[in-house]
Amino acid sequence: MRVHHLLLLPAILRSAVLAYTPLSESTIQGLPSPGKDFDIKDGALLSPILIPRVPGTPGSEQVLQHFVDFFSDTLPDWKLSFQNSSSTTPVSNGKEVPFRNLIATRDPPWVEREGEVGRLVLVAHYDSKLTPKDFIGATDSAAPCAMLMHAARSIDNALTQKWDDMAGDALDELEDQKGIQIILLDGEEAFSSWTDTDSIYGARALAEEWENTYHPPLSTFSTPLASMDLFVLLDLLGSPPQRVPSYYKTSHWAYLNMADLESRLRKMGSFKSSPNHKSKRFSNEPRKKEPMFLYEADKKDTDRWTGGYIGDDHVPFIARGVEVLHIIPSPFPDVWHHPDDDGEHLDPDIVEDWALLTVTFAAEWMDLEGYLDDGKKDRRSAEVLKDELNGEMT
Repeated sequence: MRVHHLLLLPAILRSAVLAYTPLSESTIQGLPSPGKDFDIKDGALLSPILIPRVPGTPGSEQVLQHFVDFFSDTLPDWKLSFQNSSSTTPVSNGKEVPFRNLIATRDPPWVEREGEVGRLVLVAHYDSKLTPKDFIGATDSAAPCAMLMHAARSIDNALTQKWDDMAGDALDELEDQKGIQIILLDGEEAFSSWTDTDSIYGARALAEEWENTYHPPLSTFSTPLASMDLFVLLDLLGSPPQRVPSYYKTSHWAYLNMADLESRLRKMGSFKSSPNHKSKRFSNEPRKKEPMFLYEADKKDTDRWTGGYIGDDHVPFIARGVEVLHIIPSPFPDVWHHPDDDGEHLDPDIVEDWALLTVTFAAEWMDLEGYLDDGKKDRRSAEVLKDELNGEMT
């Protein structure tokens, strides 16, 4: 079956075909921690984003350069590209404001042309609101951007290991043509008040351009939009409350995958924000009920699905048929669009927990069990054992 036929299948069938091996507990425990990289004062990933970054301002350019430097210096195998646009805004007095989207892509090395790879797409916006003055937007969405940077770095070596091991093998048409893409969008925030034309400037421009950008004839995927197996949008993460419903019935299968991961991580004691984490209770205390981020794993088809009620960067993509998993709390965090949405009001444990959940979701999607740090140790041990056995037989 060709992938472009797969995209026409119901979501439940697509999720069954896009199979992967769940991460083992030992693999999860061996995943890299962000360490001090999320420190709000001098963390290498997060702190450079915690500045005002209104589109078209020096702060925006500075943060964009931070992303470019990170990928160029740390993850050189990721292909960087930009999608640029400009638009007037209600407050620009007729002047065009520039919007620059950054796209970082990692595809299997044997892929020779565009249009042959389906991708997991992880998305956040990096701009901040014009008002209130000097607004930072730590949850909205500096912290989600840092989470995506950490996720890319955490799985990069494993992708290399997996694809190196696969070189020369017979490739499965569906499972082995998977790539990953991170999109950092500009211009999500309204300059005056949210309308269809004063919001999501970068997302609207990118979706329109990619809808009309065609891959070579006979490609598996006709456009960059068709290449998106799942569009995962992170927004307003890092400060309470953090309860994320399942917004869309068509992507509930992906929500269930992430919710299952969260449940496993909580049972393992890996979530630092959990009241049951070892740092928050004595060993002889009874366990408390876990406050799940993704709390609608038992949602039924007949329940209320509220995907159309929240305007965000996913809107122009889902309108064009892209499958979307929207990770945004409802209700919004208490600091939403308030001057207190700054680094000091982030909950470091919540930020780390969302980062871990994002890493594990991406790693499972890319089927990296056995290729992360713990897995590499296992493979080396197996190779040593094989050599020893061969030596005994000669």
